[in-house]
Amino acid sequence: MTSRILIIGAGFAGVWSALSAARLLDQAQRGDVRISVLAPQPQLRIRPRFYEADVHSLQAPLEALFDVVGVEFIHGTADTIDSDARLVGYRDTNGHTHQLAYDRLILAAGSQVARPAVPGLTEHTFDVDQMESATRLEQHLHSLASLPASPARNTLVVCGGGFTGIETATELPSRLRAILGEGQARVVLIDRGTSIGAALGAGITPAIVSASEQAGVQWLTGTSVVAVDAGGVTLDNGEYIASKTVIWTVGVKASPLTAQVAGERDGLGRLKVDDHLKVIGQDYIFATGDVACAAVDDKGNLALMTCQHAIPMGRHSGNNAMAELLGVEPVIYRQPKYVTCLDLGGWGAAYSEGWERELHLQGLEGKSLKRQINTVWIYPPAADRAQALAAADPAIPIVA
Repeated sequence: MTSRILIIGAGFAGVWSALSAARLLDQAQRGDVRISVLAPQPQLRIRPRFYEADVHSLQAPLEALFDVVGVEFIHGTADTIDSDARLVGYRDTNGHTHQLAYDRLILAAGSQVARPAVPGLTEHTFDVDQMESATRLEQHLHSLASLPASPARNTLVVCGGGFTGIETATELPSRLRAILGEGQARVVLIDRGTSIGAALGAGITPAIVSASEQAGVQWLTGTSVVAVDAGGVTLDNGEYIASKTVIWTVGVKASPLTAQVAGERDGLGRLKVDDHLKVIGQDYIFATGDVACAAVDDKGNLALMTCQHAIPMGRHSGNNAMAELLGVEPVIYRQPKYVTCLDLGGWGAAYSEGWERELHLQGLEGKSLKRQINTVWIYPPAADRAQALAAADPAIPIVA
């Protein structure tokens, strides 16, 4: 009798879950487990790069890769999870509803930008969270050239001084020069932190300051947006900034599908998992990537919502779901080494190591590493069976 591992999501964690499950099945020389990936599109969208131009090109096709390792792709969007009946309900591309039974479920549905109840936020802001929304922003930026010059046209407001906000803000000046010409754009970054780069720690703050100064990014710290309208933003100090382009990057939250799985969650909506990435309190469901609250070491550090953690988590969750069905020992997920590589536009990038973010590379050296990460390391392997299965070993660290 054939069993099924069903994976919801084809992001970093979902793709690597599928490859890792296929690897263990191949090693066991068994053919009685079906691996299925349910997702809206058969492509890995390279979400960490959505602050860049040409967003439509930032994806990797998956059909050939899945075919060569024996993974079934199901084109659809998951709507419901019935953990008692072990059924997932989904809509296909024509809007028709179906159900899929599973023996083990791996929830890898990812995350989405958090949108608090700020008046006008939904109607009047852009984001770089998904390919569709990042494409909408790109189309809007190009449309600015058809408008008469004005402070509102020329001012872009980025809300949030975390990784996404900084990478977006420092990349925007070069993108805008190509659209509007030299000297036409003003980029303002609004952050609740008390100083520039406060959310990222003191180690890389000087690099952020230098890059912002070179790019002409103006930081407004210690303040937040309380309202957005068609003409701009209102800050909590009463100041109004006229802008036709407001980009929201403040925080993310786990996929709402997590709410359909009984279990304890953290403040980001992520399901708490054990050392094998199984949802605590569930016998047949694993959570991985952005939907999982998982320990990365024995010091209390938790996985972040980044591909740096999603890729190894996928390798572990896929392996462990398959291990249960094959009756072999699972592997413990641990990822003690933490690094960051923050893109800082034309200035370069800043590479740090450790949870204190000690700076190791910056400027053009950092940019070279960032380029390698963004264009090579985070992409899936080629559609070669031996190569793809070897790359899915959970013992491989994403950073050595």
